[in-house]
Amino acid sequence: MHLGKSYKFSEFLVWTRRQIYGLLLCGSVPVVLYKTLGLTWLSVPLTVVVLLGTATSFIVGFKNAQTYSRAMEAQHIWTSIVSASRLWGVIARDFPADAEDSKELVYRHLAWLTALRYELRQPRVWESTDKPFNAEYQRFYSIPEREIGIQDLLPLYLHPAETKQVLSSANKPTQVLSLQGAAISRLLVSGKISGSFYMELERTLRELIDQQASAERLKNFPYPRQYATINMLFVRFFCLLFPFGLLEEFNKLNDGVTGFMHGNMIWLVIPFSVMVSWMYTSLEQVGESTENPFEGGANDVPISMLCRTIERELREILGDAEMAPMADRESIVVL
Repeated sequence: MHLGKSYKFSEFLVWTRRQIYGLLLCGSVPVVLYKTLGLTWLSVPLTVVVLLGTATSFIVGFKNAQTYSRAMEAQHIWTSIVSASRLWGVIARDFPADAEDSKELVYRHLAWLTALRYELRQPRVWESTDKPFNAEYQRFYSIPEREIGIQDLLPLYLHPAETKQVLSSANKPTQVLSLQGAAISRLLVSGKISGSFYMELERTLRELIDQQASAERLKNFPYPRQYATINMLFVRFFCLLFPFGLLEEFNKLNDGVTGFMHGNMIWLVIPFSVMVSWMYTSLEQVGESTENPFEGGANDVPISMLCRTIERELREILGDAEMAPMADRESIVVL
């Protein structure tokens, strides 16, 4: 996640340069046809373009508001996970009489965090991380879930039998929570924890299940495709039509100028149409890159870093001085 002061304007231009190339082409073609071939009938009334631009502004603003809400909801979910994880670490340390049992409960929770972040990083067909304008930006940061396999990390936290069971499961985070529930049930049956402590652990476990479901909902249910499609079409239609609406307006400016620009004002349609259209395409691109907050983009919720932070804190609660090898091998650059 970008945690710096702001993006540089040059970075933003590089990120959107492919859109700019297309807009230069869209702006140049009608000017060349109008000026050099004399196809003056190509001019479109500016009122029509303004109406289309107004409608486009509304739908682009609606999409960006909704995608921002998805990003904020994802951040809220993981804030709740961090809070619940700290609570789990404290009660797992204090409730069981055996320190080894406490350690197993905490380590199993770390396994759940690992399984959850790997589950949320799985690519979906509607995500945009692998599109060229986002993929090239990954040279500034790394995605640990794409560098280290989950099969290499789970053995750090689980017994071999549990590791095998989780890796063979279709939903690995749910399987870890199932193992966690079975473990605290065994502690209750064996008398290592009281009934009230068991209920407290179960309540925390239920909260974790709810937070996992909320994260999976954001991951598996994208911004509605019908709205995403109509947003893209409106922006494309506007950018295509906008230069045609400026042809006659800029041609009229020739009556008020002298010198070199007299008769050539029409060429200014290209830079002005690109500048205005770029605002629309950039907003559309920003919205597309914000709607999936777990895909691994530069502006996603930094779940890898949060899991590392949680692990460090839970190990300190247990009295462990060293981080697991998983954390040492992570490579996260906070931009």
